[in-house]
Amino acid sequence: MWFLIALLVIIIVIAVKSIKVVRQSEVYIIERLGKFHKVADAGLTIIIPFVDHVRSVVSLKQQTMDIPPQSVITKDNVTISVDTVLFYQITDPAKAVYEIQSLKKGIEYLSVTAIRDIIGEMDLDETFSSRDVINTKLRTVFDDATDKWGCKINRVEIKDITPPPDIRDAMEKQMNAERNKRALILESEAQKQADITIAEGKKAAAILEADADKEAKIRRATGEAQAIKAVAEAKASEIAMVYEAIKSADPDEKLVQIKSLEALEEIARGDANKIFIPFEATGALSSLGAAKEVFTDKVKDKNN
Repeated sequence: MWFLIALLVIIIVIAVKSIKVVRQSEVYIIERLGKFHKVADAGLTIIIPFVDHVRSVVSLKQQTMDIPPQSVITKDNVTISVDTVLFYQITDPAKAVYEIQSLKKGIEYLSVTAIRDIIGEMDLDETFSSRDVINTKLRTVFDDATDKWGCKINRVEIKDITPPPDIRDAMEKQMNAERNKRALILESEAQKQADITIAEGKKAAAILEADADKEAKIRRATGEAQAIKAVAEAKASEIAMVYEAIKSADPDEKLVQIKSLEALEEIARGDANKIFIPFEATGALSSLGAAKEVFTDKVKDKNN
């Protein structure tokens, strides 16, 4: 009876030692008599008790590693603190276990030296504006070194770059000066555009005013010309009527001259009328007054 119980216990212990269940995203590194035997993937795995041994359980998930802040000296001799985070994944579990004593320690030390080498070649201002360049260079360094460790660095991120307090104060003053400079430039540009707009408006108004004045003068001159033409036509018609009346009465030459002068006198009364008399006619004008008196006396004699 006791023998059966002992045998049952031995069988249970052997079963527990022999049957291994590997979880998803994990692998077991199996050693047989102290030597690497196989990599057990997810699922049920049978091993030989007391012969096979699970050396390590390796996760295949992507993992993160927060690198402590490191003091780094830039090219322009400024000491800054750099905080970094890594994202890595095991690609070869056997190499990750057997090729390095501690994978995480190796990645941490490698990151510290790589960051110091890369940032030591940059100026302070360049470190703030070239984070993508730093990340790319770090990945290149890690890929070359971690490939033999069965590890892949998927991403390297610079979380924070902290300069000394005095440098930070100087940078803040510089940024404030740049902001004030940009504000003054924008203000001057706005004032310039406003002045240009006002000047263009005044120019357009002056042009329109000049065009309107020109148009008014043209219209005024046209109206005056038409008025002069109308008066001249009316006076010409009047002279023609007088001439016909005188002609029908069989006047002499002196009467004709007198009537012509009377017609010219009527034409010259207008403000807009200008009469041009030929120089040859000025000699005869001196005797027209006497001729008019003679004509008047003759008319009176006939009436008597």
